[in-house]
Amino acid sequence: MKKLLIVDDSREIRKQLKWGLGKEYQVLLAESVDEAIKLFSLHTPDVVTLDLGLPPDIDGASEGLRCLQMILQKQPATKVIVLSGNEDHANALAAVNMGAYDYYHKPIDLDELKIILSRAFHLAELEEENRKLQTAADQDKKKGYSGIFGQCPQMQQVFAMIKKVASIDVPILILGESGTGKEVVARAIHERGIRKEGNVVAINCGAIPESLLESELFGHEKGAFTGAQNRVQGKVEYAAGGTLFL
Repeated sequence: MKKLLIVDDSREIRKQLKWGLGKEYQVLLAESVDEAIKLFSLHTPDVVTLDLGLPPDIDGASEGLRCLQMILQKQPATKVIVLSGNEDHANALAAVNMGAYDYYHKPIDLDELKIILSRAFHLAELEEENRKLQTAADQDKKKGYSGIFGQCPQMQQVFAMIKKVASIDVPILILGESGTGKEVVARAIHERGIRKEGNVVAINCGAIPESLLESELFGHEKGAFTGAQNRVQGKVEYAAGGTLFL
């Protein structure tokens, strides 16, 4: 269940939000800066609602802004929604300038707050997914693709193309002069593709005499021709379910 930290010195508001949001989120309650930071460090919630008027400065915003700063220092991606009075517009804007996700003026309308919270959690999920994808991409750049290494723009284009075609179940044409690594690219596509559990078979067609090419590709049965003393499995059959590189 998604974690939501509610920081408010009002027992009534904490009780109201716990009751109204407890079915959708794991609600954590704090009434002071110290308690809020302790719970945040322990549970690392994605979203926080933060009352700016925390003790001992319940009529100001110094403690609330201090709490906001400490939360964002620990986890800058946290979505903090600050709660303030109707006449505390300046401090609410100051909180947003410091990095708060949004602000909401009291009194609290639970339905309106639920919409803001839903958007905040959705954005947090999207950003986390993007971070994971970026981490995976960075790791790919460092470790290369199946023995292919390079960080120049041209190699990144090669890696991107390998990743793109690996999931497509169609024949793939790889062009390049001799020695440029066509087979290496073919193996990289195989290892990242939907056929990676099958065999990868590479055949240098130019090195096989024309008279033996058909037998090499498709195999033959015992006695199919003079000298065929045993059944031989063809490369095409051996590569079935995997990749055949010609």
